[in-house]
Amino acid sequence: MEQRRGLSEAQFIRRVLIVIALVALTLLLWALRDVLLMVFGAVVVSTLFLSLAAQFQRLRVPPGLALALSVLTIFTIVGGAMALFGAQLTAQTTSLSEAVPKAWEALQVRLESWGVPIDLAQLKLGGAGSGLAASAGQFVMSLGSGLANVLLIIVGGIFIAASPRFYATGAVKLVPDTKRGLMTEALADSGKALRLWLKAQLVAMVLIGTLTGLGLWMLGVPSALALALLAGLLEFVPYVGPIIAAIPAVLIAFAIDPQLGLWTVLLYVLIQNIEGYAVQPLIQSWAVEVPGAVLLFALLACGGLFGPLGIVFAAPLTVVVYVLIKRLYVREALDTPTPIPGEDQPEPAPAA
Repeated sequence: MEQRRGLSEAQFIRRVLIVIALVALTLLLWALRDVLLMVFGAVVVSTLFLSLAAQFQRLRVPPGLALALSVLTIFTIVGGAMALFGAQLTAQTTSLSEAVPKAWEALQVRLESWGVPIDLAQLKLGGAGSGLAASAGQFVMSLGSGLANVLLIIVGGIFIAASPRFYATGAVKLVPDTKRGLMTEALADSGKALRLWLKAQLVAMVLIGTLTGLGLWMLGVPSALALALLAGLLEFVPYVGPIIAAIPAVLIAFAIDPQLGLWTVLLYVLIQNIEGYAVQPLIQSWAVEVPGAVLLFALLACGGLFGPLGIVFAAPLTVVVYVLIKRLYVREALDTPTPIPGEDQPEPAPAA
């Protein structure tokens, strides 16, 4: 009896310690949630570098050199664009930051002259608490204040891209030995899906930015280049990004002339229809399609949990989690056949 009682007490203490360790780990992960999100951002950046490096490797370039060329190519493109349009973009961005508040006030004056008693000062996004609107507003305001985090994410992405197998193997070792093969396959599937999603999103960003810039330039809206860049960058954030990108252009256009404002609204609506009915179906035919409701509520959740940075990475994080759930839970745990996005795509050779 004493031996059985002693074993029972030992098991009880062991279970209590396990529960305490799990609670402590959960609290630690919650406290470090912003850092973990930045780590995921570095994974996204590394995926971009590795995708471009794979194109160089098709030309029989050695893996290490291919990665170096991919990083150099991206930095050259960004640096070249800044050299060509940097001065103009800086001037337009400064002008835009000064014009939006004035346009906001001018719109209120115009509405009052039409007999519409609306106090636009009460429509600030900051009053929405932790909701998506508040997070979106904070995201716009923090674009210029997160350069250190952006630099850290880029450098971390380069390190991960230099030794992807090392970090993947380390992640796989966190699961029991009997499940490591399955986890390796699941990570490979999610990596393929993320690569395809990034490819599709970059195409959409370039198209939307180009169409927006040309349209605003033809309409005569000021700061067309800065507004086009804003539209292209915010296209990375589904649903919310295009709406936020349209607000400054519409405000400025309405402040100049109501007719110009209406044409600007029609331009953005037309561009979004072109994207929704022509660009996206074509892109999604070879990329990853996540259900719209899943993506929308993921934006809400990530915005509430992580703030502006969560909104930025909500879509790629949803893609990865969506694939992992289909692979590990639906197919393996429930033994239900389900297609995995990107499963039939060949895995690119690692850069190192």
